[in-house]
Amino acid sequence: MSLRLRTALSAALIALSCLLVPFGALAAWAAYGLADTGRYVRTMAPLAGDPAVQDALADTVGQDLARELHLTVARPQLREAVRSFTATDAFRAGWDQANRSTHGAVLRALHGEDTGPVMVDLAPVAASVKHQLAADHVPLAQHIPVAHREVAVVPAGELAGMREGFRALEVAAFWLPSAAAVLAVTGIAVAACRRRAVTATALGTALGGALLGVAVAVGRHLTVADLPAEVSAAAAGAVYDALTATLRTVSWLLLALGLTVAGLARLTRYAGRARRVP
Repeated sequence: MSLRLRTALSAALIALSCLLVPFGALAAWAAYGLADTGRYVRTMAPLAGDPAVQDALADTVGQDLARELHLTVARPQLREAVRSFTATDAFRAGWDQANRSTHGAVLRALHGEDTGPVMVDLAPVAASVKHQLAADHVPLAQHIPVAHREVAVVPAGELAGMREGFRALEVAAFWLPSAAAVLAVTGIAVAACRRRAVTATALGTALGGALLGVAVAVGRHLTVADLPAEVSAAAAGAVYDALTATLRTVSWLLLALGLTVAGLARLTRYAGRARRVP
């Protein structure tokens, strides 16, 4: 193989490898990071203490309870009672329970063959709220309804598309990182100058990490900007930040690793030249 052909083939393989790096990281995060119920619950747990999330829940739950109880005057007091409840251990336990139930229901639907909507029964969570409010002697707490109330988390019409997308992510989460590694190794192996190929691979990896970080930031902006007026942007941003924390860490790791390897390759080049100088 000629020198020019080896250089062109190496450049093409390394460029394709670096292009696959951010997509592989994104697919692995979605297929493995978000698909583990225990990890998801642990990720969402700190949000129970986030003021923006607590305020959003107090507004929503307070309004729902006032509507259920047919109240018009005591709504601010009920909202403050719910807001106070969000600072208790009972709320944190209910928060974890609700997240575990919701995530488990969605995951079972994605792996199953049911075509109906994904439903979650919120009665256990409502029972915990009622019990704590009653223990705190909150007015009208005993009248809070705790009937079994199933909420559609995923509509039936969207489930088929989500299931297909999830299966594609599972495949991509394995093959994209594997393909990126194989292409990088092959590109370095066929290169006429392997040190230069290593440097190019490292810089491309760092660029992929930077692009991944930019994509996460842009995704946050688009997510928050497209919310309905009744949804708290601050709470949605907090949830987005919690879910994408791993992606941000990976992007920084890729950037740091790429720059470090490129710098070491550069240093070894200078060291080699220094040794050859008489």
